[in-house]
Amino acid sequence: MQFLIHPSYFPSIPTFALLTQYECIWEICDNYQKQTYRNRCYICTDQGKLMLTIPIQHVGGAQGKQFYKDVKIENQYNWQRQHWRTLQTAYRASPFFEYYEDDLAPLFTAPFKFLMDFNFKTIELVCDCLQLKMPVKRTSTYELTTQNKVDARFLVNAKNQLATQQPPYQPVFGEKHGFIDNLSILDLLFNEGTATLSYLEDLPLSFSDA
Repeated sequence: MQFLIHPSYFPSIPTFALLTQYECIWEICDNYQKQTYRNRCYICTDQGKLMLTIPIQHVGGAQGKQFYKDVKIENQYNWQRQHWRTLQTAYRASPFFEYYEDDLAPLFTAPFKFLMDFNFKTIELVCDCLQLKMPVKRTSTYELTTQNKVDARFLVNAKNQLATQQPPYQPVFGEKHGFIDNLSILDLLFNEGTATLSYLEDLPLSFSDA
């Protein structure tokens, strides 16, 4: 069974579970839409759930719509430095942050022009950390209705979540905020480390609410 999904910024735990359990194909021929996981992810800090957002260059006028693969990152201010410092503050005390820190740090200093390229790099990096083979198949045209594959493109919409029975693990700020599900894969990686892959492989997934 093949699933069609979008590359997003350090995808959610359920999305990465889908990548782990099934064959996936990347949707790269769609139009960019605001307020999605294309340029945001959620982590947990001492203040609770926090959204990290990648700024993009907006196209105005008659060219208001643009392909996702053509969307450029707005690099006028150092958002990468801000995101990395936030991750350090949030997860420095987690059991496995230091284990992956050297792998992740270069991602927040290297220049990136296009949002999709950066997102693919975040996914590739996590796959490398998990010793997981990253999917390579990509779409060549946009299909409104998918053929011979399951349409999981809804996962990129921040308001739509893949229905799961996500078992709780022990987060850094669990005593203060309890367990928060559907966070970025980074939260699971920093807290569970080498057990992350087994967690993803065993996570129940359901498309009943898609």
